[in-house]
Parts: sequence; structure tokens; C-alpha cells
Amino acid sequence: MGWKVRAIRGATTVSGNSVEAIREAVKELLDELESLNPIDPDDIVSATFSVTRDLDAIFPAAIARERPHWQNVPLLDVQQMHVEGSLERCIRLLIHINMPDPLAEIHHPYLRQAKSLRPDWSLDAQKSVRFGAMKN
Repeated sequence: MGWKVRAIRGATTVSGNSVEAIREAVKELLDELESLNPIDPDDIVSATFSVTRDLDAIFPAAIARERPHWQNVPLLDVQQMHVEGSLERCIRLLIHINMPDPLAEIHHPYLRQAKSLRPDWSLDAQKSVRFGAMKN
């Protein structure tokens, strides 16, 4: 089987609307993404960051662009649609990437309070599924 475009999602929350807080959260999210998945920035088709309307101190894409080998990755920032009562100070990420192994396992990092968005994709849930499968 050949290369295939795959999508990886992730999200995190930020402690406050400051450059430092957003930088820390985006760096943590991308570090987690790269540690869990076989990512070569040269294979990234594009990455889109969405932020809730209460975050406007800096563009997350500007932070991603500072990473080694991410300077040529097509990046986009957008504002997340506001829904009353939704998670505040949240940054979401969607990456499309060419993967040489179309069956490779993908891990979607949901960090901090953003774990509540996809509890089924949390690392704890993934570990329990794997360990549960091993017991059977």
C-alpha cells in the first residue's frame, strides 16, 4: 500500500489570554503531537488552528512556525464558532499529513481541560483499550 493523506486532531486549553500562556500551550500540544505520531514536517499538507473568541494575544500558527522544520508548513489560524457554554480559552488543531503507512496508528492529543472534548481519544482511554485487548 502507498502513501495516504491522514488527519490528526488535537486540542488544549490556555490559562490566560497572554502570549506566554498561548505559547506554552501550543508548544505543549505540538510536542505531544510529535512525540505520539510519526510526523515529518515535510510531509504535512497543512495545519489549521482554531481559537475561541477569548484568545487574541498571538496567532498559534506564528508559534508553530518557530519550530524546527515548520517554516514551510502551510498554517492557518481561524476563530472557533462560539457556542454558549462551550469550553473557554481553547485551541484546536487539525493537521493533514501524507503518511507512508496508511494503517499507522494515529494519536490525537487532547490536553488539559480539552480532554473533555474527546474523552474517547485521551491517552488514558487509548491505554485501557490496548490493555483490555491484551487481556482477551
